[in-house]
Amino acid sequence: MLAGIALTLVSLWYGQNHGLLPVAASNEALLVDGLFNTMMTISIGLFLLVEGVLIIAILRFRRAKDDTTDGPDIDGNIPLEIVWTGIPAVIVLVIGVYSFDVYSQMGGFDPNAAGDPAVTQVAMTGEGEYAAPLMDGSNAHGGHHHMALGIGASPEKAGQMADLTVDVMGLQYAWIFTYPETGIISGELHVPQGKDVRLKLKAQDVIHAFWLPEFRLKQDAIPGRDSELRFTPTRAGDYPVICAELCGAYHGSMVTRMYVDTPEEFEAWKQQQIASRPDINEVIASLDRPRTDVDYLTPYADDMGLEPEMLRSLHESHHLGAEELTQSL
Repeated sequence: MLAGIALTLVSLWYGQNHGLLPVAASNEALLVDGLFNTMMTISIGLFLLVEGVLIIAILRFRRAKDDTTDGPDIDGNIPLEIVWTGIPAVIVLVIGVYSFDVYSQMGGFDPNAAGDPAVTQVAMTGEGEYAAPLMDGSNAHGGHHHMALGIGASPEKAGQMADLTVDVMGLQYAWIFTYPETGIISGELHVPQGKDVRLKLKAQDVIHAFWLPEFRLKQDAIPGRDSELRFTPTRAGDYPVICAELCGAYHGSMVTRMYVDTPEEFEAWKQQQIASRPDINEVIASLDRPRTDVDYLTPYADDMGLEPEMLRSLHESHHLGAEELTQSL
């Protein structure tokens, strides 16, 4: 009894203090961590039990010195086999129900997770090329429903619009973030702390995997298919955004940052991005006038070793030549 109490206490302590996970930065991360901690508690308990019995058996029932006799003839133990088969089966069933509940609370069964109102969640049998839907995916109008991809709205937020929607495009080898409401395009992801965020994922070329370790979220971005991640960041800071799917020769460099800002910092960042965009009239005017040699050379000045004075003199000579040409005409 004492051994059982000690084993239980050690398992419970290690299950909550293993330190194997990064910091939890979202509400969804807490749900996943609860499931992971439960699995760690059970795993440590089983590990200590099995290894403890094994060590005791090795020490207690080892062959005595100079003992050359045969061991006892044991044919089997049906009750013991039922116990050590039934216990793992019950554990797996409990963990399966628990994980199903966590996935549901996170929004994994949102039928509109792909952003298409015609999308339905389709259960599948098997894997690979032999996988088949358990129900017909066709709609009543002759169309076809796609399986929803990703994490959508949680049950309590079903039917509600997210506070922020960001379009995410994955391409070799970068992530591009577009904010539809403001037209901001960035290579970094900025989101407000405590707000419901919706990421609409797409891929331009090959399959990429959008992974946020601190948020316990990972979702494939698939060419030709929309997928979604919806979450609520709770911890301000900057976090890595990693492609977790081998997508080409420079897959390892497909890393950027996600910044969780306070609402005030997020608004300031948006205003800065909007203010830094070039005025559309200036852009049109620059496109209308003929491009000079200076226009073509300026982006490459550093690489070519051109000094600012050289560009300035070239610019002045160009305008002088234009004036002389106008006078002659």
